[in-house]
Amino acid sequence: MLTQDRYRAILDLLEEKNSVTVSELTKLLDSSESTIRRDLSALDEMGKLTKVFGGATSITRNEGIFEDAVSNRETVMSDEKDLVAEYCAKLIHDSDFVYIDAGTTTLKLVDHITNTNATYVTNGITHARMLIHKGMQTYIVGGKIKPLTEAVVGAEAIKSINCFNFTKAFMGANGIDISSGFTTPDIEEGHIKETAINKSYMAFVLADHSKFRRVYPVTFAPLQKCCIITDKLPTPDFSQVTVIKEVKNDLHRNA
Repeated sequence: MLTQDRYRAILDLLEEKNSVTVSELTKLLDSSESTIRRDLSALDEMGKLTKVFGGATSITRNEGIFEDAVSNRETVMSDEKDLVAEYCAKLIHDSDFVYIDAGTTTLKLVDHITNTNATYVTNGITHARMLIHKGMQTYIVGGKIKPLTEAVVGAEAIKSINCFNFTKAFMGANGIDISSGFTTPDIEEGHIKETAINKSYMAFVLADHSKFRRVYPVTFAPLQKCCIITDKLPTPDFSQVTVIKEVKNDLHRNA
């Protein structure tokens, strides 16, 4: 098979599956591993795909700046978010000083929290209200309120967060990508997320499987900065970059 024909076949397969392995391509294209690896390297340099350990993933389209309102996102992947949130609530211990990011998955985390001895800080308006109704010691950062996501953002919010040293931070993300890291549509929210992660001893990103291989305009942290808690991992490539906990697989093993 000619080189250009292999390139086309590889890209067609990626368009269909989003990710491929070297061994898979070797069999399908009846070529040696060294040839396939050279093809992937060449296509990666051309910007046609992203070469990863053992294979390649498709180039993720930029999702743009559109961001849906909180009320519209609450029911999306609800069961998956609930699994992730329930697991994360068990990670909170008595002595923890916890930051909780605004977002629908982290809101479910608040719903599952039972530890009344920890202290909580959040930039989520609804999150703060739920925490105080549950009798938790709660602080809310000061700053400008963004109506669409009901989050506190801006320079004053960053100044507030910089006063703290968190033991754990539980963060949301709109997109997770190996090359682009954790991303969000909004610059101000991105700055808040980045600051909270940098001020935390440990940071967890709560994300259902639909967030993977998606990229939004603002990167707020590389994947190595946070542990990802998800219902299931759509492709193993991400495990080469950071620590990932698959909650659904854990539940299946314990069933």
